[in-house]
Amino acid sequence: MKRQLFFGVTVVAVCLLLSPLATRAQSPDIKKWEVGVDFSSITFNAGKSEPGFGGRLTYNLNKHVALEAAGYFFPRKCQFCAGQQNGRISEGLFGVKAGKRFEKWGIFGKARPGFISFSEGKFNIVPITVNPPTGVGAFPFQFVTNRLTTPAVDLGAVLEFYPTKRIVTRLDFGNTLIHYSPQTTNFLFFDSTIGKTMLGTSTTPAQNRGSFQIMAGVGFRF
Repeated sequence: MKRQLFFGVTVVAVCLLLSPLATRAQSPDIKKWEVGVDFSSITFNAGKSEPGFGGRLTYNLNKHVALEAAGYFFPRKCQFCAGQQNGRISEGLFGVKAGKRFEKWGIFGKARPGFISFSEGKFNIVPITVNPPTGVGAFPFQFVTNRLTTPAVDLGAVLEFYPTKRIVTRLDFGNTLIHYSPQTTNFLFFDSTIGKTMLGTSTTPAQNRGSFQIMAGVGFRF
């Protein structure tokens, strides 16, 4: 976790150090707003990559610093993407981009905290409850899944190209750090002393995992 944070902070710092260079090459006309559409791919520790798409809104404070909000959706139903986290993935981010803008291209570092959500991120086994408590059958348990939404932060670098004053093409790459809170789940075991299937509990400790993520897209400046 510390190494990944250091990488993200270093990228942002390097891009800020570039800002005094080549001031003559800067474009004098910087549009304040940008709206873009992106393709994205995120790769989890298990080695599974999920393709997705999304959009981005950028507000340029000046030539070097911008505020950004972005959202992405990964429509394919992922199985065991990140441990027990399954289902379709959505992601929302808001943060800052800082670096150097030249006449035809720019390089930036980014830090965008937000959230990531798995449509089937929580899996559990629970007893079947009926009122009155009769007729539950030989297997009185059911399998349930629920959405899991957890904090995340996107740290990395941005490379931009400006074919015209209104159009920007962009490539992002970096590490999306995801925080997983402790989770208590049930599991089944057979108790031979009473001859029944019973429920036990186990707790997964909190974890911070990094996932490589890239975005590529095109935007319109106004």
